[in-house]
Amino acid sequence: MNARPMILFLFLLSSMKLDAQELVRRTRYLYKPLDVEVKNARLKDVLDGIAGKGNFYFSYSPDVIPGDSIVSVSAKNTPIKEILDRLLGPRFEYRESAGYLIIRPAFHRFSITPAMIKNSKREYRISGYVTDEKTGKPVQDASVYEKRLLKSAFTDEDGYFELRFRGTHQLVILSASRENYRDTTVMFLADITIKPEGYVDSAGSRVGNELSGLVEKAGLGRFLLSSRQRIQSLNIPDFLANTPFQASLTPGLSSHGMMSSSVVNKASLNVLGGYTAGVNGVELAGLFNINKGSMQYVQVAGLTNMVGGSVHGVQVGGLVNTVLGEVTGVQVGGVINTVKESATGVQIAGVANKADSLNGVQIAGVSNFTNSTHSGGQIAGIANISVADINGIQLAGIMNVSRAGLKGTQIGLINASKVQNGLQIGLVNLADTSSGYSIGLFNWVRKGYHKLVLSSTEVMNTNLSFKTGNAKLYTIIAGGMNVSKAQRIYGAGLGLGHDFNVSAAFSVSAELSSKYLYRGDFEQINLLNKVESNLQWQLMKSFTLFAGPSYNILTGNKTSVAVAGYKTEIAPRKHHQLGSKKGWIGWNAGICIF
Repeated sequence: MNARPMILFLFLLSSMKLDAQELVRRTRYLYKPLDVEVKNARLKDVLDGIAGKGNFYFSYSPDVIPGDSIVSVSAKNTPIKEILDRLLGPRFEYRESAGYLIIRPAFHRFSITPAMIKNSKREYRISGYVTDEKTGKPVQDASVYEKRLLKSAFTDEDGYFELRFRGTHQLVILSASRENYRDTTVMFLADITIKPEGYVDSAGSRVGNELSGLVEKAGLGRFLLSSRQRIQSLNIPDFLANTPFQASLTPGLSSHGMMSSSVVNKASLNVLGGYTAGVNGVELAGLFNINKGSMQYVQVAGLTNMVGGSVHGVQVGGLVNTVLGEVTGVQVGGVINTVKESATGVQIAGVANKADSLNGVQIAGVSNFTNSTHSGGQIAGIANISVADINGIQLAGIMNVSRAGLKGTQIGLINASKVQNGLQIGLVNLADTSSGYSIGLFNWVRKGYHKLVLSSTEVMNTNLSFKTGNAKLYTIIAGGMNVSKAQRIYGAGLGLGHDFNVSAAFSVSAELSSKYLYRGDFEQINLLNKVESNLQWQLMKSFTLFAGPSYNILTGNKTSVAVAGYKTEIAPRKHHQLGSKKGWIGWNAGICIF
């Protein structure tokens, strides 16, 4: 009796048992047994109940699955996949990804039919055809690949493929994938062909949305990748393998060939450019790196890096870095850094940085932009812009903008925030509402403090000033004159003030100001520095009376002059000398409107 068929049969049974165990281990949700007993219930409610029991979430399009349809199902200790097949029928396939079970249509099925298998000491060759299971027609541009050996081929217009592997192989597992088709896996053991349903081999892992496929759809991906590489990515969207090293001249000329987009490498060396599933180590390129998934540790390119997943580590690009996930670490770009999700760490760019949310520092020669929460710092030569709240600092050569709230600090020539609860320091500070502090020449709070003040003092009997900001801190732009013909004097200056509210009608102000005084000769430099406090009585909403004492210090090169028609002495008779300065106690009274 020939023992070889028996040995092959026993080996086959052992392999199928191991594959089944591996299937259960890697498909966390699909083969979890559940008890489900429902009658005449909405399909959406039944799916929500299954997800709750299985401790995951379903992801599906309501345009494809009618959630309001009425269904009934009775299952005891039954795998979730079998329950779903009963509810939805055979038109759907399932993929798992980080807490989600994704349901998507499998519009078509195909089969793999071998035409030739040749196994020698040096080479294993296999060829065959991929056809549509329903119509029998050949399927063109399907990806046929061996996951463990990282070899792949495309089918031609006749559905034909051919693969070659070095060495002898008693077991070859071919998978076929194409967009809008259900994946098919076939085991070839000598001249025996087995098709285990739902097979997942031990060398692969299904990572679902970790491989988003977005880099192939982006402008840079369309430009740098060939159409066959983009088709391969669509056909095999979620298969990953790990290898220690890969090298490439261009994305099409790689040590992993067309399977490079499904391989995560410890080290990747690309002479001109490379295209991989991801990097878990170091990647270097003369021109560009494109990662379909995530990058960890170090990535350097002469021109540009593009990552479809997340970056954890250091990314350096001579021109541009683009990350479609999140960044935790450091990004350095000669021109632009772009992060579609959150950036935690440091972004440094010659021109601009952009991130959805920021928890760290952005430094750019021109501008920084965040679209969501901002906690950290933005430093730019021209402008910083944040769409959401800022809980940090914005420092710009010209402008800082927060279209939401400010709980930190803005320093620039122009600062703008919708809700100002922090500190603004600039020439012009703008806010919609404010409970913080604004220090500048002109502070405007649309729903805040703007008052026009007419007053008189012992130095100038007519003064007009404008106060804007809020009660915590307002700025004062002031001008005044003495209307007496023989005692003329003109003044203009700036100041800061704060209101202490005593009641709804009464408050006390404290103000500090400085004015330049003109008495007929510009060579005279006289500054009147004043500290004053006023009791303010609000008679009605837009009308307030005030009066109070002040302390004045006069400095200048000529405090006493004799120019016809101008006031000779600024300080009153009862004053005291402070070295070359004069000091005295004065008064202030007037009305405030608005």
